[in-house]
Amino acid sequence: MSEATLIAPRRHRAGFWRRAARHPGFMIGGTISLAVLLIAALALIWTPYPVTVLNIAEKLHAASIAHPLGTDHFGRDILSMLMVGAGNSVAVGLVAVGLGIGVGGPLGLLSAMRPGLISEAVMRASDLAFAFPALLTAVMITAIYGPGTVNSIIAIGIFNIPVFARLTRGVSLSVWKMEYVTAARAVGVPPLQLALRHMLPNIASPLIVQATIQFALAILAEAGLSYLGLGTQPPQPSWGKMLHEAQTMLYFAPMLAILPGASIAVTVLGLNLLGDGLRDLLDPKLRRAVKPPKT
Repeated sequence: MSEATLIAPRRHRAGFWRRAARHPGFMIGGTISLAVLLIAALALIWTPYPVTVLNIAEKLHAASIAHPLGTDHFGRDILSMLMVGAGNSVAVGLVAVGLGIGVGGPLGLLSAMRPGLISEAVMRASDLAFAFPALLTAVMITAIYGPGTVNSIIAIGIFNIPVFARLTRGVSLSVWKMEYVTAARAVGVPPLQLALRHMLPNIASPLIVQATIQFALAILAEAGLSYLGLGTQPPQPSWGKMLHEAQTMLYFAPMLAILPGASIAVTVLGLNLLGDGLRDLLDPKLRRAVKPPKT
């Protein structure tokens, strides 16, 4: 492998990060998303107070040095609960989106590479899934199989499968007609190698952008299910569960609802900004928007 071959990818990555540094939406969204991920990771090993221990003597305390965001009606530290809630939301989003990509991506590739009966079956199954509202489908699944984090992940992930299947098929069909793919098929490249080596790298950009959007939707769906009592179950806290518990105390303890609501809103905003930024940076047609002005 020549030195020029090694230098080219490095220059491409350096150019990407230079453009990213000039894109305010990407920087803001990336900073928010990274902060949430770090908080979620920290919550796995440390929180200021245990979230499963009740301390009624300190219920509804205002913010203080001991409790920077105060305590709830059970005396639990709100900051600790928000940290653990971030971990639950991130875990649900990662697994649900991973399930959507891991199942929907191969289905979309297969339907693009094998037009006919297989393609029609995948697309009609996707149409059937889209006929039902996503949150309603998740509520039905968790109501049938019981509430809990695992069932909510499955319910949210099932809706992500047709999303990624349709997207993958759409972008794969355009790549399938490219000359280098036609040449690879002509020389007898095996289908698996053709998909992994020639097609997947060229459809990764829209999949990454869609993954950030679906991540935000998964966090919203998890909060909605937990609010309804069908998601994360006590004693583990969840942002949606915190909202549900705070709705009867809005008049005398509004921060119990404002803090988890703001956490959901800021996290979803950050992921949407990150997705928009990635779309602008990875789509060649939109790169002009982030190019520096000529001098």
